Amino acid sequence: MKALVIYESMYGNTEKVARAIADGLRDGYEVTVADVATMPRAFGVDLLVAGGPTHAFGMTRPSTREQARQQGEVRPGAVDAGLREWLVCAPTLGGVAAAAFDTKVDKPFLPGSAGRRAQRQLRRLGCRIVRPAQSFLVTGTAGPLAPDEEQRARHWGAELAATALQLHKV
Repeated sequence: MKALVIYESMYGNTEKVARAIADGLRDGYEVTVADVATMPRAFGVDLLVAGGPTHAFGMTRPSTREQARQQGEVRPGAVDAGLREWLVCAPTLGGVAAAAFDTKVDKPFLPGSAGRRAQRQLRRLGCRIVRPAQSFLVTGTAGPLAPDEEQRARHWGAELAATALQLHKV
């Protein structure tokens, strides 16, 4: 069984979450982790996990990525393309098991979720959503991750693997 975890990350926090999720998936899947900027192909995967940072209540856009660049040093290539652009270019993924996640600032009652928006787009591409979108928290715009979020992401990945594998057997 093969899984692809694709992520968009401005400051490196979402990448840490993606890699922790991948670690959790490894008991049941051969996992590839890819930066969305490389425009990875999702062909031949049994499980697709996609995530990115929440900007302006949803997935990033060119303008919000540029604003992030102006707020601090971002990863090379992070401004060029994001999860939104990858999902627009993605082929129909009929029946592929999928889940989405995001990172967002740890502020009570802060609305919006890139993960929920990505999940809707994955569903439109024909994916079977196996778990609701999950948000992982950062302490500020540039991070770092809130305490224990990497461990929580690893645990979520393991739960995701178990759920997807169980659904695959049905």
